[in-house]
Amino acid sequence: MKNINTKYPTLKEIEQLVWRNLQETFSTVMKLLLEDFDQQIIDKRDKQRFHLKDKRKLTIDSLFGEIEINRTYYRDRETGEHVYLLDRYLGFEGAKGFSPLVEEAAIELAVSGPSYRKAANTLETILGYRVMSHEAIRQHLLSVEAIQKEKQSITSPVLFVEVDGLYIKRQEKRIKGKEEKIAAVHQGWEVNGKRVILKEKRHYIHRGEEPFWEGFENFLMETYNYDPTVHRLVINGDGAGWITACRNYFKDRAFFSIDRFHIARDVRRLFRDHPRYQAMQKALAAYDGEKLITELNSAVGTLNDETKEKRLEELIKQLEQYPEALGDYRKWLKEHGIDPTGMRPMGSAEATMSVFAKRMKNGRSWVNKGASAMMTAMVSILDKLALKTLFGRVEKWSEAKEEKPPKQYVKKVVRTVGKVTRNNIMYLKNKANIPVYEVLKELKGF
Repeated sequence: MKNINTKYPTLKEIEQLVWRNLQETFSTVMKLLLEDFDQQIIDKRDKQRFHLKDKRKLTIDSLFGEIEINRTYYRDRETGEHVYLLDRYLGFEGAKGFSPLVEEAAIELAVSGPSYRKAANTLETILGYRVMSHEAIRQHLLSVEAIQKEKQSITSPVLFVEVDGLYIKRQEKRIKGKEEKIAAVHQGWEVNGKRVILKEKRHYIHRGEEPFWEGFENFLMETYNYDPTVHRLVINGDGAGWITACRNYFKDRAFFSIDRFHIARDVRRLFRDHPRYQAMQKALAAYDGEKLITELNSAVGTLNDETKEKRLEELIKQLEQYPEALGDYRKWLKEHGIDPTGMRPMGSAEATMSVFAKRMKNGRSWVNKGASAMMTAMVSILDKLALKTLFGRVEKWSEAKEEKPPKQYVKKVVRTVGKVTRNNIMYLKNKANIPVYEVLKELKGF
């Protein structure tokens, strides 16, 4: 190694060099392509309708840096509007200054990460320049709207519903926090090895002043080919009044199952070292609600703790309102002529809430509009819905197949990239016998 006098660049230096060249190349390629498309529109437009006014400069912040183009400004003789036809053809609102991919990346980082500021910093770290401020990301997210899919078919006569509430703090003075009422709907379970997946899972967040279950059934009708006279519901949730109201709303069309996670947790906290604890566990595991209530009643006055005794009385009072909710919903389905084969115990509400809580809680507080927009974006990601944004759509996570552009435009992009990148790396223009030349040689003509 001592005999080698040639100075080698570090891997970091090579990576930075290539990245900067790629950024410059990208900007040049995009400028050439967009201005060429703009010229094609000039030549092929309806000249009787669109009067050419002038050329105007536009700077777009993209994932690879700034792109500066001159695009044509028209007057629409039919409507009297002044428009950029290039923007209309590209499905892009050019006045805003950010490319759709920047907007998409920013929104996804803001939703999946801990904060808007972290999303802005992550973009800066990856791209090498401050492409978007955290406030700009917030403003873009505030404008999003979910684009619903076509109605889904229901493959069985049963829909499974997990319901829970998520308390979120508010920023405004004198405004208390609010419990967001959330339901997750699925069509059963699919076993893949050791993993169990919920089929066709969708989410409903309650909005408006109408009762929760009325709004939820409207959601079912808008989302699925749901027929109230045909389909049954199995609803799992805790004992909150707005949840148990499903019993009166749906009557015999739904089975309410009290969330076993909460009941098991309460029984464990009260009776962990109690001699009747094992009998209570067995009753709960056997879906024997009457037996569990009997065991709980037999333990009244034996806890030697006033607080625990009071909580035990509340638990008994709650469960005595609907002892059937501790039973097995599969038995109820059989009584209604539905085969429960392959159906599993309910209880994924806590997992659903933890997904929302991770982004919405942990010391954070929200204004109403911000909380609503963030939860809309989260549901869109979870349900693979496209989002309508300031610049168009975000559908990276959607199931819709991406339409391929016409072949002639694909070929044009390839030719333009080849033309722009030829001989644009300075090291390749220097001496051929230096190591960095050999390292970068394969990039020539890329």
